Amino acid sequence: MNTKFFPNSFISVAIGTALTLCSCNNFLDREEDSFIDKTATFDSYNRTQRYLTYAYSLLPNGLNRFSSGAMQAAATDDAEFAIETANIQQFNNGSWNALSNPDDNWARFFSGISKCCTLLENTDHINLDITRLDPDKQVEYANNLKDIRMWRAEARFLRAYFHFELLKRYGPIPIITSTLSINENYENTPRPTMKEVVDFIAKECDMAADTLELTPWRNVNDAFGRATKGAALALKSRLLLYAASPLYVDFGDIDEANKPSDASLWKAAADAAKAVIDLNQYELAASYGDLFKNDFQNKEYIFVRRYAADVGFERSNFPVSFGGKGGTNPSQNLVDDYEMLDGTPFDWNDPAKVAQPYENRDARLAATVLMNVASFKGKKVAAYPGGGDAIPNPNATKTGYYLRKFLNEDVNIQTGGSSSGHVVSLFRLAEIYLNYAEALNEYDPTNPDIEVYLNKVRHRASLPDIATGLSQEQMRKAIQHERRVELAFEEHRFWDVRRWKIASSTLGSPLMGVQIARKNGGGFTYKPAEVEQRVFQPKMYWYPIPQSEVLKLKQWKQNKGW
Repeated sequence: MNTKFFPNSFISVAIGTALTLCSCNNFLDREEDSFIDKTATFDSYNRTQRYLTYAYSLLPNGLNRFSSGAMQAAATDDAEFAIETANIQQFNNGSWNALSNPDDNWARFFSGISKCCTLLENTDHINLDITRLDPDKQVEYANNLKDIRMWRAEARFLRAYFHFELLKRYGPIPIITSTLSINENYENTPRPTMKEVVDFIAKECDMAADTLELTPWRNVNDAFGRATKGAALALKSRLLLYAASPLYVDFGDIDEANKPSDASLWKAAADAAKAVIDLNQYELAASYGDLFKNDFQNKEYIFVRRYAADVGFERSNFPVSFGGKGGTNPSQNLVDDYEMLDGTPFDWNDPAKVAQPYENRDARLAATVLMNVASFKGKKVAAYPGGGDAIPNPNATKTGYYLRKFLNEDVNIQTGGSSSGHVVSLFRLAEIYLNYAEALNEYDPTNPDIEVYLNKVRHRASLPDIATGLSQEQMRKAIQHERRVELAFEEHRFWDVRRWKIASSTLGSPLMGVQIARKNGGGFTYKPAEVEQRVFQPKMYWYPIPQSEVLKLKQWKQNKGW
């Protein structure tokens, strides 16, 4: 095997990974069927382009990626899932393990890494003779050469992304920089350190950013969803934010009482976020709700995944009286976190607030959650007792709430009419602002930029400035709060509470809903009610490495507790 070494990085591979990346892997079986062989694939400009497109398809799915259409948020304190047989429930009842993990993406992401390595190794001999030898096609030839340079940078970005997705699930994983040989023995490969993996991914991001441009340089309308300089730097921002967080600073320490911090790591994370901001390429959307309505050209987006026109997400998540399956039910835990418009917290001990619990709230609440009697598709959501959207109707909400975010309200889920596709943001500017504020607060808590960028996010939600004079701990909680409500249902909460090492008090607490009752004179009363007791054990901070892989790696130990 042609092993490469990077500064401060140990390049390691595992025999299990080698088997994953050879022809016995399902993803590569498809590659052989679709792309014939390497020579035929990479001799062709068009087939090489399709090969890269397939690598993009292995990025994480953000909608309906668990069984029965569940979203990852239903494995957090932000939501419940209406269908009890869905595999997402294993996270909530603690029944997942090294043999049965609803989010086991080991094979998927190593397959993506393999494809990127193969492309990087085989793009030097693409046959461009049809343009190279034609004097009238020299501009097109130059464009073709630039395309190939960009494809290589995109593949490097994707390889970094796949490594990061593995890292945040399993901890330090093999660093793969070349196609693996089936004939080599990797069983004695040592496990790299957290720093080695983080340094490698960060360097890959920098190398990709050096080539990629601020916008896709070809047909912009066709290129949304392709990596740019901003996407590479945004990945680095998220990576270094995670790497500075307590769970990552001392990998293997899963004691919540220990929250180590390293100012140099937080500074690196702040610098990485500021590098994205300083591109001056992105801006916050005027309307939070409009961000999630297939507006793929919105200037807030840095990198997105686009989905074709389909009603599957709506079918899974529409309220049941609207023909849906109930789907992802936001929790009272989450709803309570949305502030009043004056910036004060919602309080169940305040009779005036309880009388109208959804009035004068953070604008993001109504854009994210469908509440009782909310207007939807020309009628009211009936989550009250006896209503068409309440228990005992099959799959009715368990929490008293339904999801609104990402839903295309105009679709007809019976006929498929008015379906317009979906956009899932993998990186957007609001996250970068919050990354920057969080990192600054950890190493330079008096820096005025903390309030500046936190307030930029709050102002869009019609909220006042964050209170001045907060202590570092108070600001930390304010930033954590802001991430929860701003990034709800975008697959952040699941990872945030882990990297902060607060999962026992969040994922392990009772999941709450609202109990709705009719008032004799009309209207309704509301009070919180427990829906489900959740299970979180310290070992669940990291996924177990698939057991089949651990058995092949003689020098590796299973992640702690598994």
